[in-house]
Amino acid sequence: MLWAGRMRLRTFRILVMLVHASAACEFGPFPYSVTGIVCRMTKPAALLLNQETARVIQAAFRNAKFPNITGERSMRLLGKVAYGLTNIQVNGLSIEQSEVELKENDAIHIAIKNVTAFFKGTLTYGYAGAWFLQLFHSVDFEIESSIDLQINIKLMCQKDQVAADASDCYLTFHKLTLHLQGDKEPGWLKQLFTDFISFTLKLVLKSEVCNEISFLAQVLANFVHDLAANFVQDEDIRLDISLASVPLIKANYLESHHKGLVLYKNYSDVFSDSVFSPSLLTESRMLYFWLSEHILNSLASAAFLDKRLGLTITGEKLQALFEMEDTEAQRKAVQMVFQGTSYNDSVAKVWSLAHPQISVQPEGTVVKSLVGVEISILPPGEEPLMALYMEKEIMVTIQAAYAEKKLILHPVDSRIEFKVFKCTADPSGNDPSIRNFLQTMISVVGIPEVISRIEPALTSLMNSKGLHLFEIRNPEIITRKGYVIVQLDFSFPNHLLLDFLEKRL
Repeated sequence: MLWAGRMRLRTFRILVMLVHASAACEFGPFPYSVTGIVCRMTKPAALLLNQETARVIQAAFRNAKFPNITGERSMRLLGKVAYGLTNIQVNGLSIEQSEVELKENDAIHIAIKNVTAFFKGTLTYGYAGAWFLQLFHSVDFEIESSIDLQINIKLMCQKDQVAADASDCYLTFHKLTLHLQGDKEPGWLKQLFTDFISFTLKLVLKSEVCNEISFLAQVLANFVHDLAANFVQDEDIRLDISLASVPLIKANYLESHHKGLVLYKNYSDVFSDSVFSPSLLTESRMLYFWLSEHILNSLASAAFLDKRLGLTITGEKLQALFEMEDTEAQRKAVQMVFQGTSYNDSVAKVWSLAHPQISVQPEGTVVKSLVGVEISILPPGEEPLMALYMEKEIMVTIQAAYAEKKLILHPVDSRIEFKVFKCTADPSGNDPSIRNFLQTMISVVGIPEVISRIEPALTSLMNSKGLHLFEIRNPEIITRKGYVIVQLDFSFPNHLLLDFLEKRL
């Protein structure tokens, strides 16, 4: 009896045991020391996401593969009565209420109340009565049930990533009624088989639904991990978001700590001096991201190695840079640099000569870089002529914000020091007018121009990862010595989970 159901339940338990056996991740005695990224989700965010729980539960019921239920029983006068319920499937489902609670250092407790579920299928039965009389019948059936569902989801580490264990799952039946051939009135046949199968049916429903919920919980955990991994990757540059310590469950928040090491070809990133402490984050906002200064530095180094830190300026953009003000000094400098050549026949190239250095301070993110600038004249039909070449060390402090689904970068302070300066029109370098003009131009127009190019590029990159799908409210980017905190409230894009579940099914 129930061989298929028992075999699946046995297999599931074995898989759960294997998951637990392989779940242990080894961390050092000071796990925070290698923490580069922290994600904290507070209880308001958990309550918001709990509104989507109904979709997961509905998917679990729809996707559960209910085995055939068979059994037999000896009855007076009737002899042996054998029965089988086949083709069991969900015909309708509604959920009245869902609640979530974070249990300190234990689990995420989800209580689903008043789940009304209708199942349909075929009942086949037969009995050998006295005098060897045998009768066999098949009738359609409908099962009406009212269920409370309790799930305790534990977060753990498996293969260096967050894993969800929802095997602690309970179904409480308040109602389980069998209707045969649409007949709602109790009859002797209905009463007979209700008594036979109700207990067995409860066991089957519990095992299969809880099995599917546990499976979906892990699928969703993998989905979130893959979503995060994709968000922090662009072509060959990506971040290692493997866990640096076991995920935490507190009464008011969930928190996970990740290494955040930059991975790029043969570039080797090492980090063991994190300043993270849980006290650095509060519980007033829905979602927090803590980022180490080391991550920003490593990303800048990888971008430099990938030859991304370069910019070409031509035409009207070049003209706007050199004609920021209409003064005699400006006109003289432009005439000397371009030697009367049109902006359309000239090109300026700006690139980083070395790995940029990034430090995070309360005033903002400080970027220090050795930059090369070359302006070339392009005579028609001739080889390009270098009109100007300079190397300068630039240190600029940038404050960042996010509004109207766009990243905003605002330079608040900059310092420029020329290291190399060569101008064809002034080989001796004795004329200070060009250098003074360029110093002003770089500070007032050049740096904002470069940043204005970076803003849409980074915004486009983040939107390509799906950030624009979220309704982000009142985001704040806070810089402190050695780290950045991003804190925000948000609305979950319902279709994101729905689309995922539809693909999963």
